[in-house]
Amino acid sequence: MSINDYIDILNGPVAEYLQLSQTIGGDVAPHSKLVEKAFQIQLEFLRTATSSPPANQSEEMALLSPTSLQIQAIQEYREKNRGSQYFNHLSAISESIPALGWVAVSPTPAPYIKEMNDAGQFYTNRVLKDWKEKDKTHVQWCKAWVQILTELQKYVKQHHTTGLVWAKTRSGAPPPPPGAMPPPPPCMPLGDLNSAAGNDDRSALFAQINQGENITKSLKKVTSDMQTHKNSSLRTGPAPFKAPVVSNSSSSPMKIVPPASQPIDKPPVFTRDGKKWLIEYHKGNKDLLIDNPEMNNVVYMYRCQDSTLIVKGKINSIVMDSCRKSSVVFDSVVSSIEFVNCQSVQMQVLGKVPTISIDKTDGCQMYLSPESLNVELISSKSSEMNVMVPKGTEDYVEYPVPEQFKTTVSPKGLNTIAVDALG
Repeated sequence: MSINDYIDILNGPVAEYLQLSQTIGGDVAPHSKLVEKAFQIQLEFLRTATSSPPANQSEEMALLSPTSLQIQAIQEYREKNRGSQYFNHLSAISESIPALGWVAVSPTPAPYIKEMNDAGQFYTNRVLKDWKEKDKTHVQWCKAWVQILTELQKYVKQHHTTGLVWAKTRSGAPPPPPGAMPPPPPCMPLGDLNSAAGNDDRSALFAQINQGENITKSLKKVTSDMQTHKNSSLRTGPAPFKAPVVSNSSSSPMKIVPPASQPIDKPPVFTRDGKKWLIEYHKGNKDLLIDNPEMNNVVYMYRCQDSTLIVKGKINSIVMDSCRKSSVVFDSVVSSIEFVNCQSVQMQVLGKVPTISIDKTDGCQMYLSPESLNVELISSKSSEMNVMVPKGTEDYVEYPVPEQFKTTVSPKGLNTIAVDALG
């Protein structure tokens, strides 16, 4: 039944998503073929899991490897097509496709899928913003993809609530040889039974529990330098969701690495592709400059570290993606500046900025100008955000952006307010 329900997802929302992707065309169509293959790979994996258990951890990792490699292929396609007009479409899929890694998640695979779905909706919302007035096909495409992950979450919650359910025995095993049943093994002597019980790990566990207050004597004291809320160097930013990386070693679990902290191993890029300026993979470059751009231009700054970008002139928007310890100084933007998957970044506006968007970013300093005091700030899954408001000619007043909220429930619904974090 679990296999049939998974096939229903493929024949339902997945088929609709594939059809809409072909209708949109461009880079979306071939990208959808990679997604289709990922779901087919997982279907074959589930068939294997329901027919036989893995012999050992090494075999299990080998069975998971094709799914992981296909997820990486989907995300690499996005990386190779950053100049595409459908980049937000590709990003919506790439950010949420790790949901197929639920097969390696325990004991909460269904909430993991929901988390991946939420990560992708940051980009589906951008697709809706750009295309809802131009072509309703893109709206249907977004709904179809979100529906796929929603149905997958329901499927996992029903059939694999606490983790992937493997078959207990191998199907198609040869029947026992004909003839009389073999005699039962001799009973274990009572002395041996007592000895075996004494060596049981559970007996040792209960002995530890029965120590009472003495059980805490072996614990080490947590000092101030070991507490994350008192030592900021121990805190790390929220990790974006990427494909699980399968190690060749059977003892190494799948792991997700945040791109902002990965070492840069690609040559720097500074180019203009149509209306988009691409600034990528710069490290330690404080002299990045865009002079006199056109108003309809957009700037995309990706995987830069210890670098500073100056934009002289009014442009449409700026995006900083997966940057670390980098800054951007600009005159004015028409729509917004966005920070995604960044760590320790700064911005300064000399003119006007209508909207600042911060998503999955740890550490963001925003210096405003007198013209930008009516800016709208939208943040999610981010921390250590501070707005610097000008006071006088040179001084600034620092205001932290709330990270903690209190929600109360009433018959009319939910009421959420920001609260100050204590401690």
